[in-house]
Amino acid sequence: MYNYTNFDKEFVAERAVQFRDQVQRRIDGSLTEDEFRPLRLMNGLYMLLHAYMLRVAIPYGTLSGTQMRTLADVADTWDKGYAHFSTRQNVQFHWPQLQDVPNILEALAAVDMHAIQTSGSCIRSVTADHFAGVAADEFEDPRPTAEFVRQWSTDHPEFAFLPRKFKFAVTGSENDRAVTKFHDIGLRLVRNATGAPGYEVSVGGGLGRTPMIGKVLRKFLPRADLLPYMESILQVYNQIGRRDNKYKARIKITLHEHGIEDIRRRVEEIFSFQRTRFDGVDQDIFSRIQDDFEAPLYKQASTDEYAKARESNPLFRSFTDTNVHAHKNSDFAIVTVSLKAHGATPGDASSAQMRVLADIAEKWSLDELRVSHEQNIILPHVHKGDLPVVYNALQAAKLATANIGLISDVIACPGLDYCDLATARSINVAQGIATRFDELKLEHDIGHVKVKISGCINACGHHHVGHIGILGLEKSGIESYQITLGGDGTETAAIGKIIGPGFKADEIIPAVERLITAYLELRLDASETFLITFRRLGPSPFKAALYPAKEKYHAA
Repeated sequence: MYNYTNFDKEFVAERAVQFRDQVQRRIDGSLTEDEFRPLRLMNGLYMLLHAYMLRVAIPYGTLSGTQMRTLADVADTWDKGYAHFSTRQNVQFHWPQLQDVPNILEALAAVDMHAIQTSGSCIRSVTADHFAGVAADEFEDPRPTAEFVRQWSTDHPEFAFLPRKFKFAVTGSENDRAVTKFHDIGLRLVRNATGAPGYEVSVGGGLGRTPMIGKVLRKFLPRADLLPYMESILQVYNQIGRRDNKYKARIKITLHEHGIEDIRRRVEEIFSFQRTRFDGVDQDIFSRIQDDFEAPLYKQASTDEYAKARESNPLFRSFTDTNVHAHKNSDFAIVTVSLKAHGATPGDASSAQMRVLADIAEKWSLDELRVSHEQNIILPHVHKGDLPVVYNALQAAKLATANIGLISDVIACPGLDYCDLATARSINVAQGIATRFDELKLEHDIGHVKVKISGCINACGHHHVGHIGILGLEKSGIESYQITLGGDGTETAAIGKIIGPGFKADEIIPAVERLITAYLELRLDASETFLITFRRLGPSPFKAALYPAKEKYHAA
């Protein structure tokens, strides 16, 4: 993990002190809400439907046990005893009082955490593959690059007031678990023909009301050129990005209006100058950062207990079948902890559960956790011999749900229960789907399927890239849910297709059930996933299942 320097610590502490003064001036009336708004957004503080919401940065999703325990303390002391892990690998507190936020930020600063640039028209928190540094299929660890970009972009004066928010994602694997094609800039670590390290750079991806797949701007960018090239892209966007219409202000619209060739020409023109301004100090910084991510010393021990537990305990075997992934060290495993117990709110964890996760990380995962964009928690370094005891600890905390990648592992935004932008609820739909398919005892037979739900067109639930996407809308005062099929956020990126009119709230779960029933009848065999079946057959048989002729459904 990256270790904060004295500069980092002082910077974060000073920002907390600064914000305390700003909050006090808002409380005493010296600042109006209009004056306070840009200041609070610079520190991750939103005003939502019922209360303030504080979004805390977890850069590229990495946490220590101490940091997770501090989040639990914040939840108990200044919130309602739980936290919400988001699709940006961040954590959100939905009920803080304004006067308490400076105390929260100071508590976070004490363990090298903050809320800087988790909101506003700036470069947001950098995300990465949640299996970074440990995945068996990884080409190179993307975390040093993610940290490098984070440091460069934090408080960058030129990019503090961009046309709109700007998001980076980084992966070091051909299997894209970081959704890089749907970010403003996506970086994939590659090597050229001579073996030199560099990046494939994609630009202009995004979801929301205008979903677009990013386009490759550079097939190979040498590592030494990363910062000057990123500066060049941001400068082009800052210069020609739309500021007259916030719905058309993202770089994806800039690219759509100008075309990839014009954007490439503009970037290369600036880049030819920018690369002369860097004298190598950036690479010295990168090397120092890289040292913090050296592979740990893995213990050597027997894995016999793992094999015995799989043979004797069917619940443990089911858990390891779904929630355990291959580690680059064959004696270790990557464990994904589901925050999607059947009927639970996706992404929520109680303070007690967070403390259990902190304890487990410290004892059995080299004091490290990850937050995934799929709203689950990762234990990246668990020795296989320790898996039975880890499983027992998770089970005691109601964190051992064996459903990763299954239909109940739903991504969902907070929706209309919390968000003032939402037009429909999403949590209840996610809970209903999980509960229904648990009742049917079908989810393991259904196999791998990504269900993603958004409560409005802003797509915080990533519905566009769900194999089954659900978008909540408001139609004449009634919640209506539109279904999209065939979305994919991986290296085979695709935007889901709208299948037909929407469904009322009491119709959406039966509609999903008809959809899944059709899939089970249409697939060639149990190894053919929902997405492969959809790509093989197209939307027609699924549309027929969703809209049987004898039924009439509410139109969105």
